[in-house]
Amino acid sequence: MATTTASTNPSVSVTDPTNVIVETRNLGKIYRDFWGRKKVNALKSLDIEVRRGEIFGLLGPNGSGKSTTIKLMLGLLFPTSGRAFVFGKDATDVAKNERIGYLPEESYLYKFLNAEETLDFYGRLFDMPASVRRERTEQLIQMVGLQRARRRQLKEYSKGMTRRIGLAQALINEPEFLVLDEPTTGLDPIGTREMKDLILRLREQGKTILLCSHQLADVQDVCDRVAILHQGELKELGRVDSLLKVQDVTQIHAKGLDEKTKLEIKELIARSTGEMLRMDNPTTTMEELFLDIVRESEQRPGRRGSGA
Repeated sequence: MATTTASTNPSVSVTDPTNVIVETRNLGKIYRDFWGRKKVNALKSLDIEVRRGEIFGLLGPNGSGKSTTIKLMLGLLFPTSGRAFVFGKDATDVAKNERIGYLPEESYLYKFLNAEETLDFYGRLFDMPASVRRERTEQLIQMVGLQRARRRQLKEYSKGMTRRIGLAQALINEPEFLVLDEPTTGLDPIGTREMKDLILRLREQGKTILLCSHQLADVQDVCDRVAILHQGELKELGRVDSLLKVQDVTQIHAKGLDEKTKLEIKELIARSTGEMLRMDNPTTTMEELFLDIVRESEQRPGRRGSGA
């Protein structure tokens, strides 16, 4: 499968409110004990938007509030403060879930069913006619590359194969909005690359994707924008390409320069026979950015989110 990388998505308007699929306003969640006493402040005043047609990354270490955010978006939890909206409706409105596909971090599938039976079962949950179920099942098995294992029971599947059939069940209802929690878990390097290419193809088909992952290289490869959470707070929000730029450093790429030209750099490049290929900001990696933000958050607690 051809290697693809994330790129700017020109079809996404940042000003048209109809292009906002998910919006959270001052969203917070406090978990309490049996006596109603505050146990964990899992999410604090979260303000983010997920825009139509983009891949939005949700990053953070364990306990940062990622899973809580997803559950609030899906209406599986009620917020303690603020509100979450999906397709313009309150997230607690379960009717919206017909337009959502969800791949949880752990796929709780029936291990004695095979791939065809699994997809047919989930199609029945959406009241899909038998002919539509058969067509969607065939398309999705082809899409996730399980043709040779379509009639094997899921208990015989590897972790990577289980992730593939999990993604297929998340797509059975042709959702507009797809929530993927650790989609590359258990996949080998080739499978990981194929999964990332598949996610990019889904975006090209017009789907909006929320990607939650600990694999920072995966996020860097496919996401348009990311939100980084730590200890329940939004620490950074913006486009991947902008966040990874090292703003105070400029690098110059040139060819055909002699040693004298190299010493005087910019002025001499303009007058010499050398060719200026590119002048821009070098980038860091998503892993370096993520670790820097977590370290800074631990040293200086408080919100840092910039918004974009």
